[in-house]
Amino acid sequence: MASRTRRRRLPLRLLLPVLFLVALMAMLMLRGYVHSEILADHRVQSAAPADQVPKKVLEGGPVIDTRGGRAETLRVPDRHVVLTFDDGPDPVWTPKVLDVLKKHDAHAVFFVTGTMASRYPDLVRRMVDEGHEIGLHTFNHPDLSLQSKERIDWELSQTQLALTGAAGIRTSLFRPPYSSQAGAMDNNSWPVTQYIGARGYITVVNTSDSEDWRKPGVDEIIRRSTPKDGKGGVVLMHDSGGDRHQTVQALDRMLPDLKDKGYAFDNLTEALEAPSAHSPVTGVELWKGKAWVFLVQASDNITGVLVVGLAVIGFLVIARFVLMLVLSAMHARKVRREGFSWGPPVTEPVTVLVPAYNEAKCIEDTVRSLVASDHPIEVVVVDDGSSDGTARIVESLGLPGVRVVRQLNAGKPAALNRGVANARYDIIVMMDGDTVFEPTTVRELVQPFGDPRVGAVAGNAKVGNKDKLIGAWQHIEYVMGFNLDRRMYDVLQCMPTIPGAVGAFRRSALERVGGMSDDTLAEDTDITMAIHRDGWKVVYAENARAWTEAPESVQQLWSQRYRWSYGTMQAIWKHRRALIERGPSGRFGRVGLPLVSLFMVLAPLLAPLIDVFLVYGLVFGPTDKTILAWFGVLAIQAACAAYSFVLDKEKLTPLLSLPLQQILYRQLMYVVLLQSWITALTGGRLRWQKLRRKGGVSAPPGASVQQPQALDGSPVA
Repeated sequence: MASRTRRRRLPLRLLLPVLFLVALMAMLMLRGYVHSEILADHRVQSAAPADQVPKKVLEGGPVIDTRGGRAETLRVPDRHVVLTFDDGPDPVWTPKVLDVLKKHDAHAVFFVTGTMASRYPDLVRRMVDEGHEIGLHTFNHPDLSLQSKERIDWELSQTQLALTGAAGIRTSLFRPPYSSQAGAMDNNSWPVTQYIGARGYITVVNTSDSEDWRKPGVDEIIRRSTPKDGKGGVVLMHDSGGDRHQTVQALDRMLPDLKDKGYAFDNLTEALEAPSAHSPVTGVELWKGKAWVFLVQASDNITGVLVVGLAVIGFLVIARFVLMLVLSAMHARKVRREGFSWGPPVTEPVTVLVPAYNEAKCIEDTVRSLVASDHPIEVVVVDDGSSDGTARIVESLGLPGVRVVRQLNAGKPAALNRGVANARYDIIVMMDGDTVFEPTTVRELVQPFGDPRVGAVAGNAKVGNKDKLIGAWQHIEYVMGFNLDRRMYDVLQCMPTIPGAVGAFRRSALERVGGMSDDTLAEDTDITMAIHRDGWKVVYAENARAWTEAPESVQQLWSQRYRWSYGTMQAIWKHRRALIERGPSGRFGRVGLPLVSLFMVLAPLLAPLIDVFLVYGLVFGPTDKTILAWFGVLAIQAACAAYSFVLDKEKLTPLLSLPLQQILYRQLMYVVLLQSWITALTGGRLRWQKLRRKGGVSAPPGASVQQPQALDGSPVA
């Protein structure tokens, strides 16, 4: 029972990506909530009769006390002005307002929203430290007359939580959004005021509205804010919600002028000679508030990082597309021009190595496709300890020029090295046991060796089993992402990978770098980088087509890409010294490694941000711009994909599934890459993973079987 429980436990390498994604979504939801993008209600109640509002409230002062069932109002004494500022704190304008108040030794009341107090707690602390009073203005500014009592309680408690986290206090002052003077109270707002009082709050409206939000000019703001005939009053201003430079200028003129006329600028309780509206918070409630502010700050910071990441991925996507389109066109024009050749035709025989481990379902098709080659070859099948009779199947075929080399299971790199040791010729083609070649593949693949500077050649790997959705998506990826990339890297002379399905090497190049290494899980990337660093050219042969069996299940695809991603990271890390070396190694290190890191590691890791912000924009807005931006990116990808398909002479029909591929397939690749990152950062070890083949690629499409030209040879033990 215990062992069964252990088997069901989610592996850490899977648990961490899941937890990371959950935490990321939680942070985005919190950010949307704090920025009034979730649960925001911008409706405003229309005017209503006021017959249910007590007359003494309608004709009373701006301070309304309904606590304990009372309905009392208070006025500010003559020549006392209580400046109030709504909707803040704002990171730009609130400090300027505070500076002017400090300059003129004036106090005020700031009615803060929970959203802004959560995001800018330092400004709230400064308000309290400088003697100003804080009041609540709800969390995200809804018209409370349209809300339930539960929503009102929530708005109050969340704003108090933010205030506690920011300054360690609670307050008993409250101003409803969209409020005006006491005489404007009506049958909709009065029940809210009564309920607010029942919750222990004093409601503060105003006697003078500066209407600074209209930006009427400094003189007009001063005129509207100045009490008449020496009376006292509560003046409504704003320190947030837009450009408040007129407010700041008006304060700087009004404060000294009215002080000279005998006015005092106090906070509310000072003007009323009442106990402070603030009460300290301690214990668990204080730490809850601090935790809230911390999480809000974290959500803003994380979102900021994600926005930067989105900008980075946008730049990388566009840069990669531009590079691919321009450089692949240059490559195609170069190799397709009349009379182009790499050098003297390569006609000498070559060795084709087929490392095989349990390839019984595929190996016959693979070998038969090779002996149909129009170039003279020998075929060496290295059986790496297969348990399904792979070697017996090859031997039973009795094909000319085909040898079988058996070894105990030691892994693909060891099998390839064993094959190289048994190869008779100086040019060695390597392929996978689930791949089939066209009759012309070997000939096309080895022609670049007519240039003595060429040490390795990458062929054109294609998906043979593309009749299902996952296969079709991989077909798009192979044509667009791999082969178009290889054209680009060829022109830049920094090809990162000779594909295991179809690649060729000069024996001397392999020997100089020590052969295939098992230091990484991406032995093909590792050997390619090593050959670059040794000074050889690595090129792409577009007509050397090989048809490989792509994974047909999500689990198999996951295993394959996990190994590729992690192996690529290992190879980059292994060859990192190339960044500081001179000569060919340094050139590859300063050109190839950054491009591989950006386009094959960083870009895929950041690419899902496009979809994350698509979902975020659809839920929280702006929806129209979000959809337009996403389809803009999709249009760029579709154009690039169409170009790559035309360049590779492929039908465009599979591109109909491109939008779905971008939504689903990319997310799978993202999780795989994230898992690879976690494995690398945690020092995990990933074993080589064998994919289960179905033998779905029996012959290259449209291939005609030609007379074999393979060289005969006897088996090597």
